[in-house]
Amino acid sequence: MTNQTRLTDELNALYANYVESINDAVAADDLALAAELADSYDRDAIVLMAEREGRQDLLPHFGLTQDGGRLSVQRDTPLRRLVKSVAALRSA
Repeated sequence: MTNQTRLTDELNALYANYVESINDAVAADDLALAAELADSYDRDAIVLMAEREGRQDLLPHFGLTQDGGRLSVQRDTPLRRLVKSVAALRSA
């Protein structure tokens, strides 16, 4: 048996950390930071999966360069939708 962390465990921990940070940003009324964090989570999760699976060649399909830099493509994700919803509620 190895001590290697399972990818799903790493992704769950990454997600939990970002959710906590996003919640803190929303509580501080910093919705720009919350949106930035949601975007960063997507990038970090995709890069983590690509690295662990040895599939960096797929990164451009997710709007990322081979080294994890951002391309101009923006995807709609649950965290991004959540931040947009909170921003809409706060502005109403």
